[in-house]
Amino acid sequence: MLISVLRRSVLCLVVAGLASIEAQALAAEELLLPVPNVTIYPNDTIRESWIVEHDFSASPFPPKGGVIDARAALIGKIARRTLLPGMPIPVTAVGEPRLVSNGERVRVVYTEGGLTITTYGSALQAGGAGDVVSVRNLDSGLTISGVVQPDGSISVSGG
Repeated sequence: MLISVLRRSVLCLVVAGLASIEAQALAAEELLLPVPNVTIYPNDTIRESWIVEHDFSASPFPPKGGVIDARAALIGKIARRTLLPGMPIPVTAVGEPRLVSNGERVRVVYTEGGLTITTYGSALQAGGAGDVVSVRNLDSGLTISGVVQPDGSISVSGG
């Protein structure tokens, strides 16, 4: 009877040990995230050499949602705030590159049907492709709004 009790105790310990090993294996599932290896300052364009992969699976407080999980989502983007080495990067901390700067002379294009009118203006705010920005027409002095195009021009529409 004593041997039977010992066998059950040993069996319980073995099963508990296997369960513990399995739990550790699940916890050790890799959580690789791209992180800076240098301090990246606001308005810096993020370079490939500035990003490394870091394993957060052993971290007592692994990052939860809202962080960038792919290196490709960072390269060529602009830092909106300071990014510290070794820290996960929040989705809101990076943005598209600015194609238009505040005060910059920009080409303004109006197209409707077969008619295209091109003039120049002064950007009143910075913006990336797809952003709506205000522009002061250099000829008339009027302020207009338009959408920044991938080539850096501003597309306006009648209204």
